[in-house]
Amino acid sequence: MRISVRARRALATLTAGAVIVSATLFSTSAAHAAPLPPDNVRVMAALGDSITQASMTCGSLVNCPANSWATGTSTTVNSHLLRLRATAAPDNLVGYNDAVAGSLSSALNAQAQKAVTQRAQYVTIEIGANDACTRTVGAMTPTATFRTNVQAALATLAASPDAPQIFVASIPSLQRLYDINRSSFSARFTWSVLGICQSMLANPTSTSAVDVQRRAAVQQRVNEYNQVLAESCGAYPATCRYDGGAVATYAFVRSDISTRDYFHPSVSGQATLASITWAKTQWAS
Repeated sequence: MRISVRARRALATLTAGAVIVSATLFSTSAAHAAPLPPDNVRVMAALGDSITQASMTCGSLVNCPANSWATGTSTTVNSHLLRLRATAAPDNLVGYNDAVAGSLSSALNAQAQKAVTQRAQYVTIEIGANDACTRTVGAMTPTATFRTNVQAALATLAASPDAPQIFVASIPSLQRLYDINRSSFSARFTWSVLGICQSMLANPTSTSAVDVQRRAAVQQRVNEYNQVLAESCGAYPATCRYDGGAVATYAFVRSDISTRDYFHPSVSGQATLASITWAKTQWAS
């Protein structure tokens, strides 16, 4: 049977429209893909800095990954790893703690690359405190640079053949950490001797305008970093979940902070981090 030119054109238009609709439906489906079932998660990796290494929770100036909010094995902390195992995830779920104490956002992509080689299917990220905790306000990582670093790491994870689910935790309020212990002589002495986060913690008893403004500038930069984390994660709606500012807005109390440096989370603080972040994960909400 012969088909007229007009009919052929109409058929071509209909076919092209069907392709466009199919592509649109596929994109919409991908953007709202369901999270990976926990029983399929066999490897997880944690990226970040000393917070994720649980430094200062079992000794001064040492890492204590067993107490990590992300991959720790301490039942007191009840990490994401243990919570996954308590769901449908296999008991032999492997947890790699790829975080490195002292890391800035510039180190995040290398950690992400490591997680890809480990075949991680679930990845947690907690980064940014060290970008703001510098000797001076001027030494803080520019927000644009922080954005580039975070986006590079997320792109690396997104390109993984294992298509990992990603959880991004916000940065705690450095202003809050200062406010909690600024009246403590032990804390002030420790901050000074160890040179901890001097951009925020220098001259801790000063109420002069210059010091108040300095602290505000540091917290503002942290706020900007958290906005970057939210936006960068939001670029991968099918695979990335941001904590919605749960860590950033949490009002830490003294028991949440280690008395070894009056800055890092204590064991109790790690448990708090595990609890408030897990509530924002792909599987809990």
